[in-house]
Amino acid sequence: MNDPVRVWRQLSDDSVLLDGFHALKHAVRFGARVPVAVTTGRAAVLELAEELAPDVRATLDELLTEVPETVFASLVTRPHPTSVAALAVRPSRAANLETLARAPRTAPVVVLEDPRNLGNAGAVIRLAAGFGATGVVTTGTLDPWHPTVVRGGAGLHFATAVERLTVDELPAGPLFALDPEGEDIRGTKLPDDALLAFGSERSGLSAELRSRADHLVSLPMRPQVSSYNLATSVAMTLFHWSATGDATA
Repeated sequence: MNDPVRVWRQLSDDSVLLDGFHALKHAVRFGARVPVAVTTGRAAVLELAEELAPDVRATLDELLTEVPETVFASLVTRPHPTSVAALAVRPSRAANLETLARAPRTAPVVVLEDPRNLGNAGAVIRLAAGFGATGVVTTGTLDPWHPTVVRGGAGLHFATAVERLTVDELPAGPLFALDPEGEDIRGTKLPDDALLAFGSERSGLSAELRSRADHLVSLPMRPQVSSYNLATSVAMTLFHWSATGDATA
């Protein structure tokens, strides 16, 4: 067998870091190719898998190599409390773009315009995967595959299509943009092929994206409350789609 430390150092620059048990579990569950996985406590991780994810235990049994804590710390800058980490191959951009552009879509695409917070972006990807959204698209400079985003998404990047695009590159479909001046979302049916766009945490929707929008919709909010957290807004909107749109059970 190849030395896992040598393999890790060869692949780390071009691979997706799966930091922690849940990130690895989800990546394996949704078909990620994982060339190397290391832990400081192999028996404990397999016991955790037996308890929480028996469907992936056999795969983890084959993947995991135990290494000393000093070696683990040299490979992972901020070790997860579960003391397990892995490297995965990022899905091809071409495949993700094909998924995003597929017509007809059976679930919306979430669009985050110029997001600033890595944790928020990860939480949104986790939500999108949970609701079965087609994908999550970000615009701006934030890398949606940054290790902190993947950590916040618990490895669920592999359960949906995640890409960074410009506004001009967004896939086709009716664009519903969240805006305080929009119509109350409770009176709107969100179609399966919708693009659900959310502005930056700092400045909201840009003029470019607002002009591209087919519909402006707003979330119900008590007066004098300025805004919701980005992930909360996405959760409310996806729940509304799942409850009242074209979504199937």
